[in-house]
Amino acid sequence: MQRYVLAGSAIVALALLGFFLFPGHTYLQSDTQIYIPMFEHLWNPAMLASDIIAVRPHLSFTIYDEVSLGMRRLTGLDFEYVLQLQQVLWRISGLLGFFLIGRALKLSLPMSLLLTAIAGLGATIAGPAVLTFEYEPVPRGFAVPLLLLAIGLAAHQRHFWAGVAGSIAFLYHAPTTVPFWAIYFLVILWPSKPEVMRGRMAALPPLTAAVLLIFLLSRLQPGVTEPQVFLGRIDPELEALQRLRAPYNWVSLWIGQWYSQYLFFLAVIAAAYFRLHSVIAPAAKPFVLGLPLLGILSIPLSYLLLEKMKWILIPQYQPARAVLFVTLFAVILSSAAAIHAAQKGIWWESFLWFTAAYAVPLNTRVLDLLWPDFSNATLLRRFTVMIVLAAIGVLAAWADARKRKWASAVLLLLCCAPFRAMPGYAHTVNFPALHTEALQQLSQWARKETAKNSIFLFADAARGLAPGIFRARAIRPVYVCWKAGGQVNYHKNVGEEWWERWRQTMASKFDPTRIPEFARLGIEYLVLKPEHRLPDRHAVFENKQFLVYRIR
Repeated sequence: MQRYVLAGSAIVALALLGFFLFPGHTYLQSDTQIYIPMFEHLWNPAMLASDIIAVRPHLSFTIYDEVSLGMRRLTGLDFEYVLQLQQVLWRISGLLGFFLIGRALKLSLPMSLLLTAIAGLGATIAGPAVLTFEYEPVPRGFAVPLLLLAIGLAAHQRHFWAGVAGSIAFLYHAPTTVPFWAIYFLVILWPSKPEVMRGRMAALPPLTAAVLLIFLLSRLQPGVTEPQVFLGRIDPELEALQRLRAPYNWVSLWIGQWYSQYLFFLAVIAAAYFRLHSVIAPAAKPFVLGLPLLGILSIPLSYLLLEKMKWILIPQYQPARAVLFVTLFAVILSSAAAIHAAQKGIWWESFLWFTAAYAVPLNTRVLDLLWPDFSNATLLRRFTVMIVLAAIGVLAAWADARKRKWASAVLLLLCCAPFRAMPGYAHTVNFPALHTEALQQLSQWARKETAKNSIFLFADAARGLAPGIFRARAIRPVYVCWKAGGQVNYHKNVGEEWWERWRQTMASKFDPTRIPEFARLGIEYLVLKPEHRLPDRHAVFENKQFLVYRIR
């Protein structure tokens, strides 16, 4: 029991290190720029009532909003902290899932923690633009760790609790859970002894309850002004807009750059499975093989359903993002294969497996790191970190198998070092620093000194993300910004209105002669960079990064 308490403490520590150091966490740098204005408007309908994004939420089929609003009422905390509490909790659940998967791969308790530490470093899924551990506290970022826990529990035949974890994931983000539940239904239907099949069916009551709950909540969803369309075809105009604003959904736009990497991952999975098949728990095998298979098949499936059949549901469902299971299991299985090889004394094989595992969090283009251009200083640094970590990994696994007294010290070093080495020496930066003091000052000023539905336009921001941060921090409407265009995936009319606003105000370089036109559109405040100072107007707010002019 004491060993498992220590393991649980280590998992919590790894989650906190991952949250604060690497892969890290963000807020208002990606999709929370969309969700937070929706939450603020649901919390107080008088706020952001004239904002195109806030008044048209796509929250009907998720408990993300209900849980977050409920936690705010219960705790009194801002949405930022409410979401981050959920983010940390579900990251812990994901790391526990990795640990359980490691145990199902017949790894010792310390080596299961090592696998957890490696997989917990995260990975960027090239092409469909998704992460194994999302930096933002968004629905998909909660659902994936819960699925990892469900996989780990199912691998140990804890079917009811696997169903609970998978059902909570479903409630947060149903599309993400489709591959897991597809495999699970096949497992249930697979002919076995009656008592075994009954045990597997224990996962179904939680899922049934989740489906009923999400249907009920979707009927009671407040603030919906435009329902999401699930049946229909994408017309040429909408397709052009989606290809411009959401290219990650269109397989043909990215597969040419990344197919070799996914073929490499499939080769790693196949080789590692061949190496490990005799030690993988039978209950784990359907997920170890099935999820990567469904992940790679999601690419042609997405191409067929979206680019050939033009099904309007597909940009909302985003099936190609299931390819994250390919990368995920490449890391899991290569880590396990490395540990088993080291414990058998096959050092060179273990080293190669560890390099494959550590390459994934270090560099999005994994093949560039495995065969690096040594004239590139950044790649050389990352290659060095990969080699050093792989070598220490071999030593840690070998020492654990032989019960060396110093094995725990090496393991502790190996589990902790990447959190500093990757963002520090290797310069693996997962996201830019967008939150500046000047932007915070602007947001505070607008929140205190302007009317709650005054409309702002960041006329020279181009595709920058500052307007979305401002909208959420100031709780003030923004006429249009690039990030808001992502709603083209959910609502055709919103996408068209967004494009018309973008075309009217942002499609070309800022021109001061168009200010009267901006005023006629209802824009009250114009936000500009200092280099676009208006000599004939007085700024109502100014700092080193922004100037604000009242134009109505």
